Amino acid sequence: MSAPEGWVLGYLLNSLWQVPVIFVAGRLAARMARRSGPELEHRVWVIALLLQVALPACRFRPGGLFNEIVGLILRGSGGTGGEVRVAVGAGVTSGLSMAWLSKEVLAAAMVAYGCSVLYFAARLGWRMVRTWRMERQAKAVMLAGDAMQRWERCGRFFGCASARVAESEVIGGPVTVGVRSDVMLVPPGFLESIAEEDLDVVMAHEFAHMRRRDFVKNLTYEVLSLPVAYHPALWLTRARVAESREMVCDAMAAEAVAGSERYARSLLRLASLLVKGAPDKTLHAIGIFDANSFERRVMRLSEGGVEMRGVRRLGTAAACGMVGLVTCASALGLRMEVPAPATAAVAQDAGSARLTIPAQKMDAVYKRPPVYPAQAREKKDTLNGPVVLDVIVDEEGVPSDVRVRKGLRSDYDESALAAVKEWRWSPYLVNGRHVTVNTTVTVNYFLGK
Repeated sequence: MSAPEGWVLGYLLNSLWQVPVIFVAGRLAARMARRSGPELEHRVWVIALLLQVALPACRFRPGGLFNEIVGLILRGSGGTGGEVRVAVGAGVTSGLSMAWLSKEVLAAAMVAYGCSVLYFAARLGWRMVRTWRMERQAKAVMLAGDAMQRWERCGRFFGCASARVAESEVIGGPVTVGVRSDVMLVPPGFLESIAEEDLDVVMAHEFAHMRRRDFVKNLTYEVLSLPVAYHPALWLTRARVAESREMVCDAMAAEAVAGSERYARSLLRLASLLVKGAPDKTLHAIGIFDANSFERRVMRLSEGGVEMRGVRRLGTAAACGMVGLVTCASALGLRMEVPAPATAAVAQDAGSARLTIPAQKMDAVYKRPPVYPAQAREKKDTLNGPVVLDVIVDEEGVPSDVRVRKGLRSDYDESALAAVKEWRWSPYLVNGRHVTVNTTVTVNYFLGK
């Protein structure tokens, strides 16, 4: 298994559990943000979507700076001048190893995952082709009289004066499409069949989508989410993104038509008019009834919407950010790893070949920190520096032999030996089998001032 394959499998295995965890955190944050208005709620769900894609690819390795910061925190939390900070410089990652999976299982997962990505990419491509054909085949509509004045007024209000309107026979309701130029598509005869008040609502809502560039954003989200498009939790997140997006556009459109009550009544009339022909869900288009959240939208409009402002809104945003930060930190701390292929040299020991693995490629599941020699601290005969140990780790991840390669002093060497002998590693996997490996652990001693 090559390094890229190991990275892809690690992404897949972590996405299996991290995506639903982020969805739950996003739902909690969205509930907290609901009183602050639909825009903040929508941002929460967009961030959750992006985290579901990005977090499985992230990896946290605590290094020297991390150890320095932790040491400062420990010394500052009630410590005295005699406290000791011991930094273990073995380059070991935190998390859970997936070495117990066989090579066959990993290969099957790799193939299945690749097929799923290709399937969802092909489906997205086909939907875009259909949308492009729908736009090309639509017949341009020349508005006149009062309808033209309403269209121009909405265009000026939302800053989308270059938008066009056209008729398409393959849709059941108004939708917005277009990347470089925005087009509102309506079914044949739609403009003549609705009241003028309802036409204002339709225009305002679709212009709100144009102002926000929702067609382009939605396409971008779908492309970015292809790596985790297989996951049902991602589908739920995308549904919440669409729902909150429609509520944002409802708020913008209600402001344009002078009142949420009037806007809600028009939505109800439009829903009864379009009940016989819903918009084609297979098309990559944005419409007034695109999200399956009509009841909640009407309820929110009828509530009058007392939104939080100022400090309370800032506090809500900070609380949502804290939820996201804790979730990300937890997900990174519990990250699962697929062992990388062995690329180190082969050492001869007692007539048998053994792999020498860099410490950075070994996953420690338990590390007992060394203790600073008490006698040296009491006599103030202290030293700072590294103790380098050669360690043989058996098939079970237990150190079978630990020896000093580069010592500091006998009491320091004994302290490092006693600690590392109690360490435990995840078994190292080569070609589906656990093997004994050589590695090196460096223990750095520092006496806190």
